[in-house]
Amino acid sequence: MARAIALRSDFSAADLRRLARRSGDAAQARRLLALAAIYDGGTRSEAARLGDVTLQIVRDWVLRFNAEGPGGLHDRRAPGPTPLLTDAHRQALAAQIDQGPIPAAHGVVRWRLCDLGQWLWEEFRVSVSMQTLSREMRAMGYRKLSARPKHHAQAEGAIKAFKKRMARPVCKRFHGPV
Repeated sequence: MARAIALRSDFSAADLRRLARRSGDAAQARRLLALAAIYDGGTRSEAARLGDVTLQIVRDWVLRFNAEGPGGLHDRRAPGPTPLLTDAHRQALAAQIDQGPIPAAHGVVRWRLCDLGQWLWEEFRVSVSMQTLSREMRAMGYRKLSARPKHHAQAEGAIKAFKKRMARPVCKRFHGPV
């Protein structure tokens, strides 16, 4: 059977109990109390029973405690998946958007998400969904803008003249606008 990994010598059981009392993190306090039991001469199995975990997890706690001290026993946030686009990809994408498409080269007169996704694939061989690309674009500060449609035969001042002709209805009962 392998020998148990020794705990750091710069702490005592009383120190760990004091740190557990002051800790705002319940999980860290539970880990500190389990390690305090080991400092008091208890077995790793007793520490595992106190912490309600397995022996392997107690071993991991000991390794983390020895390497990082009491702060190493805090819950850690999972790193999550690595982003599809790196900073280099984002900078190149921003430069491409600011430059605008060249109709002869890119085959489009304005950038759409599907066109930008195709450009990313051709340049970097990075396949990004439209939803992910939209989220990345919004994070970079870009928004989808679309021009308000205008009828091709609309006269220049037609809207302004129409608005002037429409008078606000007057309520005869109160002698004022509705």
